[in-house]
Amino acid sequence: MCRNIKTLFNFEPPASELEIRDASLQFVRKLSGFNVPSKANEAAFERAVAEVADSARRLIRSMVTNAEPKNREVEAIKARERSARRFEEGARR
Repeated sequence: MCRNIKTLFNFEPPASELEIRDASLQFVRKLSGFNVPSKANEAAFERAVAEVADSARRLIRSMVTNAEPKNREVEAIKARERSARRFEEGARR
């Protein structure tokens, strides 16, 4: 599950609210062990997602770097290449 959480810092354009929420949702899913919470836990689950998103937003906004912002398209291509290599290596075993 957590493999779906993407790095959100130092990208151009900056991380969107949807990306921050999606990463927060994945994190809460991993911690709770539930993809979809029961009705009894739904409010706590959604509150946790909102709190994690708030924390992530504050973290991303407060961090500084001298590095050039990363390009999302270039990073996506690199990720696909890494994935292809990983699956090729697994198929050879």
